[in-house]
Amino acid sequence: MPDTVGGHPEKADAPPPARTLDEAIARAHEIIGEALDRFPIVARQALMSGGNDSTVLAHLVRPYLDSSEHDAIVHVNTGIGIEQTRQYVRDTAAGWGLPLRELHPRDSYDALVLGRVIARTGPNAGRRQVWMGFPGPAGHRVMYRRLKDEPLQRNRAAILGSAGRSRKVLYLAGMRWDESQRRFRNAAEIDPQGGIVWCSPIVHFTNAQMHEYRRRYGLPCNEVADLLHMSGECLCGAYAKPGELDEIEAWYPNTAYRIRSLEKQAADLGIKNCRWGQKPAGATIKPGSVAGRLCSSCPAPTPGQTDLFDTWAKQGLITAEQTSKLAGATAPRAA
Repeated sequence: MPDTVGGHPEKADAPPPARTLDEAIARAHEIIGEALDRFPIVARQALMSGGNDSTVLAHLVRPYLDSSEHDAIVHVNTGIGIEQTRQYVRDTAAGWGLPLRELHPRDSYDALVLGRVIARTGPNAGRRQVWMGFPGPAGHRVMYRRLKDEPLQRNRAAILGSAGRSRKVLYLAGMRWDESQRRFRNAAEIDPQGGIVWCSPIVHFTNAQMHEYRRRYGLPCNEVADLLHMSGECLCGAYAKPGELDEIEAWYPNTAYRIRSLEKQAADLGIKNCRWGQKPAGATIKPGSVAGRLCSSCPAPTPGQTDLFDTWAKQGLITAEQTSKLAGATAPRAA
């Protein structure tokens, strides 16, 4: 096997996929074993978003989460997600008898959107907002760093203190090469970064192997992921597709109401980018840009993207009349 530690493998050089699920599982344990052998790990933590992939990952790594007081399932509560997903993670961790650490960002999504977070470092410290308005693709990096990366880094610091060279936190994550081109560019089997060692044990699992694993072990399902085809743990809206907020509202009206209320607050303050999920005027997206390793559901919308209303209708979840009504609701609203 090529040594991928510290690097992001090119697609052409990727190892061939395991032919069977058992081979894929064996390789996953080899990857974890390699990380534990190479680095002075003092805490093993499995990152669980609530999506189907993270459920497989958490189930597979359960035997590794009992060596220290810091071992746990970790869920980053971004503050702008669907509550049912958060509860799914809590229930799943409790059902498996695993400790859960629910992390929260220092700066809230609302405060970022409303321009209430002032830079603390750099040339703009104390003088300029970190961000203002709903992000759109151009603001994804800011949202990722503030809502996901910051609480994970703070968690790492709380465990290690200043001993980042002699001790490491192992973050076990569910990134996979087969998931998307965006994920492929951003996933290595083992990737050390300071006091954190990122490890992706199921990086080589194919989509078929993921389905087989869930069937074999009868894993629970998050209804949010089944209905919306995403975990719903972060709805920053940076890469939202047209009509996505209406899809969310169809099943989770409280979440949609919270977002629409924030839209009104932004509009009342005269903030230009006051619509969730809309690309700010003049904003550009660099082709192939990667903003965060933990954002599996954040690719830019593509032509011909699956319409969830049609999917729900085919599955018998909504009637033809509801389909027509919901589809009509996705038309752009007046500013």
